Amino acid sequence: MPTQKPEGEMNTFGKMILGSAFATLAMTTTALADTTLNALFMSQAAYSEDDIKSMTAKFEEANPGVTVALEFVPYEALHDKIIAAAGAGDDGYDVVLFDVIWPAEFATRGFLQDVTDRIPADYTDKVFDGAWTTVEYDGKRYGMPWILDTKYLFYNADMLAEAGISAPPKTWAELAEQAKQIKDKGIVEYPLVWSWSQSEAMICDFTTLTAANDGAFFDEGQPAFTAGGAKDAVSFMKATLDEGLSNPSSREYFEEDVRRVFSNGEAAFALNWTYMNALANDPKESKVAGKVKVAPAPGVEGKSTASSVNGSMGLGIPANSPHADEAWAYISFLTQKDVQDNYAKLSLPIWKASYSEPKVIEGQEDLIAAAKESIAVMYPRPLVPSYTEVSDILQKNIHQVLLGQASVDEALEAAADRVKRIR
Repeated sequence: MPTQKPEGEMNTFGKMILGSAFATLAMTTTALADTTLNALFMSQAAYSEDDIKSMTAKFEEANPGVTVALEFVPYEALHDKIIAAAGAGDDGYDVVLFDVIWPAEFATRGFLQDVTDRIPADYTDKVFDGAWTTVEYDGKRYGMPWILDTKYLFYNADMLAEAGISAPPKTWAELAEQAKQIKDKGIVEYPLVWSWSQSEAMICDFTTLTAANDGAFFDEGQPAFTAGGAKDAVSFMKATLDEGLSNPSSREYFEEDVRRVFSNGEAAFALNWTYMNALANDPKESKVAGKVKVAPAPGVEGKSTASSVNGSMGLGIPANSPHADEAWAYISFLTQKDVQDNYAKLSLPIWKASYSEPKVIEGQEDLIAAAKESIAVMYPRPLVPSYTEVSDILQKNIHQVLLGQASVDEALEAAADRVKRIR
């Protein structure tokens, strides 16, 4: 991973890197008492633990007296950790990483501080709209976006060439056709692999396919996923299993399982986050390094040219943090353009200008090209306070379809009935 030092340094607490727009956020140039910030991050996808430790070390070096105690947990534990710490008083967290699907819940329950006034106004146009969605609710901002992510279509170029396929699919129907062609030629038993465990990972794939089919989760507050594009999405998922195109173990897989299977040369196509591009092309991590290409997730003829789910994440300050100013200085450091540009191999920057920077583009040209198209069409999961419950209901019912325990219509109608009771 890149570890070069960002240009310029911070010489006093809260005074940000020279030349950075965050210089306007400087709290004070007066030395402060020793402070320890408790920060919560996830241990998978996007920036690696080593990346975050490296960034943090640079922050601490420039801010003597400020120490950051890092905690890494699996994504699946992140939400509940933040909630549990909300009642911990001063012993909770000072900085937390949160998903794009949580601001509505966290804001209405008072878990995060409103930092709208801390963010310079000119940042609005410099950062992608999809990134801002990560931290906004009801006209306010509850953090700075940090991870700008969506799922891309990864493919094994050698497998496609062996099957006589000259270009990756532009539509999901074409993806199924190419997968069948690859399977029929005996190149790989299951050309497709997905993260379809009963989890949020599956909902991200479902959302991508729903977006491609021009579907919707809700219409005027009522469930709309029982018909149209959402129903088409679930039907497609089940069909790829029935036709032997998707690895049946996908129903147990998370994103890291998808990366492992694809990197072992056991799949021709995979839908996954940005971080897989670097790891699947690393000979130390992958048997197919050098054969891996990336494209936007396909669209549906007559409905879309590409599809994308908003999988971005932000950094916020819990309401009970006693070190809000110090926490904001740390968040400001991690999210500034220079730092993000230096660590752009596992997670792409939130800043529009970064996508013309040679150090961001070099070695991942196809990813950057795909990102420019995918970021523009990122589709949100429902931005509602009850999202966690809605997702759990959809997870359970869609998973029953994939396991062959319910029909598409039965499962989605059952999900809609349950969602109506909590809305």
